[in-house]
Amino acid sequence: MNKLLVLSFLFISLQSAAQKISGTVFNDKGDLLPYASVTIKGTSAGASANNRAKFSFTVAPGTYIVTCQHIGYTRQEKKVVVNGQDEEITFILTEQKLEMKTVVVQSGGEDPAYAIIRQAIKKREYYNKQVNAFECDLYTKDIIKLRSLPKKIMGQKIPDADRNDMGLDSSGQGIIYLSESVARVHAKQPDKFKMEVLSSRVSGSGGFGFTFPTFISFYNNNVRVFTEKLNPRGFVSPIADGALNFYKYKFLGSFFEDGKEINTIRVTPKRNYEPLFSGVIYITEGDWRIHSCDLFLTKTSQLEIIDTLQITQIHVPVSNDVWRVKNQLLHFNFKQLGIDAVGNFVNVYSAYNINPSFGKKYFDNIIIKYDTAVNKKPKEYWDTIRPVPLEPEEKKDYQVKDSIYQVQKDSMLSKRSVDSLNKRQGKIKPLDIFWSGINRTHYTKTGSTSWGIESLIKNLEYNTVEGAVINTNFYYTKYLKKLKSNFSIRPHVRYGFSNTHLNAWADLSFGTRDWSTDRKIKRQSWTLSGGKRVSQFNKESTITPLNNSITTLFWGDNFMKIYENYFGSLGFNKRFESGLRFSVNALYEDRRPLENTSNFTVFKKDTINITPNYPVNKIITQQFTPHQAFILSFDISIKPGQKYIQFPNNKVPVGSKYPTFSFNYTKGIENVFGSDVNFDKWKFTVNDTKNFKLAGEFRYKVGVGGFLNNKKVFIQDFQHFNGNRSGAASEYVNSFQLAPYYANSTNAGFYSIAHIEHHFNGLLTNKIPVFKKLNWNMVAGSNAFYVNRNNNYAEFFVGLENIFKLFRVDFVAAYQDGKRGVTGVRIGLGGLIGGTIKPINGGKAISVSL
Repeated sequence: MNKLLVLSFLFISLQSAAQKISGTVFNDKGDLLPYASVTIKGTSAGASANNRAKFSFTVAPGTYIVTCQHIGYTRQEKKVVVNGQDEEITFILTEQKLEMKTVVVQSGGEDPAYAIIRQAIKKREYYNKQVNAFECDLYTKDIIKLRSLPKKIMGQKIPDADRNDMGLDSSGQGIIYLSESVARVHAKQPDKFKMEVLSSRVSGSGGFGFTFPTFISFYNNNVRVFTEKLNPRGFVSPIADGALNFYKYKFLGSFFEDGKEINTIRVTPKRNYEPLFSGVIYITEGDWRIHSCDLFLTKTSQLEIIDTLQITQIHVPVSNDVWRVKNQLLHFNFKQLGIDAVGNFVNVYSAYNINPSFGKKYFDNIIIKYDTAVNKKPKEYWDTIRPVPLEPEEKKDYQVKDSIYQVQKDSMLSKRSVDSLNKRQGKIKPLDIFWSGINRTHYTKTGSTSWGIESLIKNLEYNTVEGAVINTNFYYTKYLKKLKSNFSIRPHVRYGFSNTHLNAWADLSFGTRDWSTDRKIKRQSWTLSGGKRVSQFNKESTITPLNNSITTLFWGDNFMKIYENYFGSLGFNKRFESGLRFSVNALYEDRRPLENTSNFTVFKKDTINITPNYPVNKIITQQFTPHQAFILSFDISIKPGQKYIQFPNNKVPVGSKYPTFSFNYTKGIENVFGSDVNFDKWKFTVNDTKNFKLAGEFRYKVGVGGFLNNKKVFIQDFQHFNGNRSGAASEYVNSFQLAPYYANSTNAGFYSIAHIEHHFNGLLTNKIPVFKKLNWNMVAGSNAFYVNRNNNYAEFFVGLENIFKLFRVDFVAAYQDGKRGVTGVRIGLGGLIGGTIKPINGGKAISVSL
């Protein structure tokens, strides 16, 4: 508390040595002009007016020329003398009167805007690389408000407690997110970037907020806005090299500022459903740079997630002939599923330093770094540095939510709070074990412990070996403070009603994070497993128990092949900040064959489709003999150039421009614990995703491998190619959608695999009337492997994704050993929402069969 008082006194003392210039911006009709740019002439110092047209910024005593500008209005200047007290001024801006040039209209009647845009296009690359490096201060204020929230979303009721936690009133209105941040940005050509977040504040939270792309540059051919989720193709700049092929331009007139003529040009897309802006862009005469812009994106711009987005920028001179963005406003609307929300993200840039010198190692793998005290600044600090005044509802939101947060924080470890958390879960309902499962967390002053039992009904399955199968899966997790480890144990019990076999095993894991003084990532974990279990011959198989149950019961297709084994396994894996990961594993299995004991199907005629419970291929034609196996495996992967965001207590990877390289070496060792296997096999793969913007996104995985030694190899240890005979798509870029599961398994000395697919993301389909409105996108590609001339496979597919934002449907044609094979349709998950759903049991698949 004493520290807080000292800091508050220091900030008050600083305030006494500086005064504020504040005021309001109106138009000549008396209406407020929100988000006007107010600066001290000749500098980038100043502020942005808020939504109520109020502005305020701090200056030292002196005489200043303060300028105010707003897109569509004439800039105004006022002389302000600051002498020991705050000064308040009012700006009244008149609507910009545009003058029409006397021009000679060329044959064909081309609008004079085209000649201006051609000049701007010629200068685009020059301005994009005009300075080798720069740094600047950045202030951001982000706010999201709900205008309406339904009582139910997709049938799910929103509890009143959740509505209260969001701070909504009875009509479902209110601020749901409010944050501010202050940062220092550093950049260097061609692609070096670092942002140091010095302070951050989130209403009602101790979090760090989130920072959207710091700069949106229309000097880039392809403009990225927010996240690629809004449109992975990006958006074409109105002055891109090929912009004349996409846009129509209309000259609206010009005006003068400081003796410089500014041309006003309306920008309109030539075609709907292309990633294009509409609005107005202002280009200076003679030097052809961007003066300002007011541009829009809508659903007809292939905008995803949100409905409309407005981008407003004002550029100012910061050094000699160099202009940079001073103020930027992003305004969006979202209206879906009964949710009506709006957001404003205000960026104010200042204190530009052009061509600073950076040390050789200044730009490292940290692109955004949060100060250790980033969220510890008191209210007085924010009142001193804030260049955009808070609006009354924002002040209230901070006051109310911060007070509630502080009370909750102070009582977090109190007995009353702990009891409340435990009580809030309600009583245990034993019947929940059948459908929803039981999940409990026991809170104490020193931490928490979680345990639970998974749903019995959801884990029911059927196969021809065990008949109906019941799985009982438990879990228990706890943080061990002394060992700085997360401990978990997961017991499993499985019973087959037809073969009456009971299997039980357990998995134990210890996961730790080592934080060194420089906060480098060193995550590691140990796993220990053992017992008696049922396993698929291909442990990476894409056959899910649910899919196998459906295909067996309704068609007699018992694709899943299993065996029983007593086993013990010990594994260790570690992840380094460099992007390097490695793991080692020792596995012992006493493998025992299982035979079919049930031929039940819904339709009796389908029993003829049932096959024996062992893989059949060109080498294996009968059930395996019981044996033991002791196997050591080593995996290593690296993604060079990994970048990170560094928070005060952890780092988050944000990707790399390089692919991931992976290598596996597996050795079967004979005569250890009675082991009967003797083999050496290896595999090397490269995989990545490349975004070619307008041309779409390309994903690939290629690899080679083989057996260096295959003296004693049982079917479980063959190289299996992930096939699929279900109508549900198996995991994309890692499987073969029409290939048989085991027919091509091999122990050959060499093989190769390739998976490629291209997501057009609206390219081509935006020319088809129905598809472009629905935003259904085309995808195409191929999967193939080659062992030898008698064992090879290739398939080609074309499909549609983003169907209802969730589904993907492919038509696939396969070729086996160079001969035309089968064709089929596969249904899976893909698109804005479907593409983000993680695979379950190896595949992004829905459980249907065609």
